[in-house]
Amino acid sequence: MENKSYALELMNKLGRNRIPFLFIIDFEMKYPIVIKLSDVDPDKILFKVNNNKNFESPNRISKELVFIKFPVAYEQYLNAFNMVMNNIKSGNTYLCNLTFPTRIETNYNLKELFDIGEAKYKLYYNDQFIVFSPECFVKIENRKIYSFPMKGTIDASLPNAKEIILNDEKELAEHITIVDLIRNDLSIVSYQVEVESFRYIDEIKTNQKNLLQVSSKISGVLPDNYPSQIGEIIFSLLPAGSISGAPKKKTVEIIKEAESYQRGYYTGIFGIFDGVNLDSAVMIRFIENVNNQYYFKSGGGITFMSDPESEYKELIDKVYVPII
Repeated sequence: MENKSYALELMNKLGRNRIPFLFIIDFEMKYPIVIKLSDVDPDKILFKVNNNKNFESPNRISKELVFIKFPVAYEQYLNAFNMVMNNIKSGNTYLCNLTFPTRIETNYNLKELFDIGEAKYKLYYNDQFIVFSPECFVKIENRKIYSFPMKGTIDASLPNAKEIILNDEKELAEHITIVDLIRNDLSIVSYQVEVESFRYIDEIKTNQKNLLQVSSKISGVLPDNYPSQIGEIIFSLLPAGSISGAPKKKTVEIIKEAESYQRGYYTGIFGIFDGVNLDSAVMIRFIENVNNQYYFKSGGGITFMSDPESEYKELIDKVYVPII
């Protein structure tokens, strides 16, 4: 974990000196990237972190988007799902985020997909992967740290979609678990931790259909010298609870056993420290270039109430480009 300790110390040093930087950290924290903002090469890395970005909006591409999905076979998904469910029944985990890569075919390249995608958080990395994330990891403003865990997705066009998702027992249980986990995580690095808003709705527009997503807002207060500890703060909170599960350490072990691929940077985090404040995202809605084939990685949280067919459908439904 030499790379991890180096990245942590570099983040602390840059934070202490109030030097703005970009950080990109993979799920297993093996290959973290930390770059001064002044050294970011826009030919290789493009980012948008809310209103902070290093590119101008390009002209609209005129060709119609072709986007074909080739998901893993249901039987393969079911094997992994059953492995997770057996661990739940054995008491090893009570929420486990299970993900798979879906091969996609499209007439757009990664840069073009990045250009047409809309999201609060966007990242293009050296023609290797792109991210359109709606999910904040943590935000730091005026010595307060915030997290906005996102759990629960539904097709916005369904009649009474909002009522259905908010009254779904499985989704409620999953959301409560994640809020509790994130509240405990923030307590590691801050004090006066509280849930400021519980289960509010955001609408996400996509190339296929609009979705409603359920989030909560949690906050805590950081010490005065938090910029000099920025690396420790961030790494203490990883991996993100919303894309691992609870209890976190054991659930990550189960994930590695159940999933038949390497997540890599998918479900890691990226963000910007601007010299005073910090904003970051969980790297979901993720497309990767693997030997010139594109894979969209997606998944969802499994609990004792989960139904494999519904979870498999959710995994496929989350394979989209969020365009307006």
